[in-house]
Amino acid sequence: MKKLSIREVRKELAQLDELMSRESEVVVTRRGQPIARLLPLRSAKRMPSHAELRTSMPRLKKSSAKHVRAERNER
Repeated sequence: MKKLSIREVRKELAQLDELMSRESEVVVTRRGQPIARLLPLRSAKRMPSHAELRTSMPRLKKSSAKHVRAERNER
């Protein structure tokens, strides 16, 4: 974590990408008091494809129509 004053942040703003790659977190201060915290963005999680979801789901031993009909008959 690096602490920078507002004046230092203004000087470093042109190289903000380099600063964030070097530091995991930057705290911006005004008169020694923290006023902001800069954090790098998390990488977006990839959404699984429909095919991957279908293969990961357990298969029913009997078809859903038979299962629904059996539950209806129990009522």
